[in-house]
Amino acid sequence: MNKGYHAVRRSLRPLVKSLQAILRWRRLKFDEAPPIFGNAKPKSGSHLLYQILSGYTRIMPYRYVEAEPIRTITAEGRRRTAAEILADLKRLPRGVIGWGYLEASPENIAFLVRPGRVNYFLYRDPRDMLVSHVFFATEMHPGHGMHAYYNALPDFNARLKVAITGIDQDGLRMVSVRQRYEDVFRWLETPGVMCIRFEDLVERRAATLQAMLDEVEKSGYRIPTPREEALRLLMAAIQPQRSATFRSGKSGTWRQYFTEEHKRLFKEVAGDLLIRLGYETDNDW
Repeated sequence: MNKGYHAVRRSLRPLVKSLQAILRWRRLKFDEAPPIFGNAKPKSGSHLLYQILSGYTRIMPYRYVEAEPIRTITAEGRRRTAAEILADLKRLPRGVIGWGYLEASPENIAFLVRPGRVNYFLYRDPRDMLVSHVFFATEMHPGHGMHAYYNALPDFNARLKVAITGIDQDGLRMVSVRQRYEDVFRWLETPGVMCIRFEDLVERRAATLQAMLDEVEKSGYRIPTPREEALRLLMAAIQPQRSATFRSGKSGTWRQYFTEEHKRLFKEVAGDLLIRLGYETDNDW
């Protein structure tokens, strides 16, 4: 009964959202605003980005934000093919904002950075990302590939060590923290993608939202809502506690969990990763 209700609700969502948008933007067309895709490193604030994009539907003629993210890895742990991902991207209707967790593959880049499109990529301090990942895989997502293994370990400290080093044994494979961020650097080097630090959305929210709106207008489109009102609406749209995966929504919480041993191990495995990302000026942290 409950599953059936939710299935019907999901199927009706695009129609309901479209009707609401038609009433809101009756004088504007949905094909005028540029296509937008919000991309994120997993466990780096993607649902915060989703809420901001949902706020976009209040200030520009977009019908809705797609409910489901476009993923590189399925919930069951299967890596999807480039063709499958591209098919999902092409299926996004005009006037619908897409989001997901996509790698900087040649196929994804070629599709997303075409002229007239707007792209965001959200990433986070690797130390906070690791802490979030361990909590998520251990406590929030029983279907996660690391769920059983993490819960078989004695405590959080042991899990965090594995998250830093990665693992490749008995059919279980997860890359190290340094390898996880190789794709982040590819996005950082890709023209046509606005890369955003999660920390800036938390600590410099107004300025970062302004820059995100500027990115839309760089496409040649003029946002119809006055900027001050647009910022107010976007601020109101951000409600982290409404996310099912919300835990703390803060930056720098890694300090509560990293022991001296974790710090040593991280520096050994990650090398100059934090320096290259701009989170540290040296490895004396």
